[in-house]
Amino acid sequence: MRGFLIAVLATAISLAVVGVPGQLLLAEDIAPDAPRMTMEQLKSMLGDPDVIVVDVLVEDQWETTDQKIPGAVHENPEEVESWANKYPKDKTLVLY
Repeated sequence: MRGFLIAVLATAISLAVVGVPGQLLLAEDIAPDAPRMTMEQLKSMLGDPDVIVVDVLVEDQWETTDQKIPGAVHENPEEVESWANKYPKDKTLVLY
């Protein structure tokens, strides 16, 4: 199951980064069954040791944005296979 989730995540991130020519894809289109949360829900979870916030912006966007979530770790969205398994399975991962 975890391998399937990694594959879905890799596909979703790839499509979000690369896009589909002539079509705007929303997260709901790419992974309709993936759980979602509001900003308020995320704010209430910040600082929880069981929650890991992962920023998956592409490198140039990540370097230039001033809207980073405090405590978030950055991972390259094009290399999901190399980092997806490094996080403990008993933690909640929040990707944005």
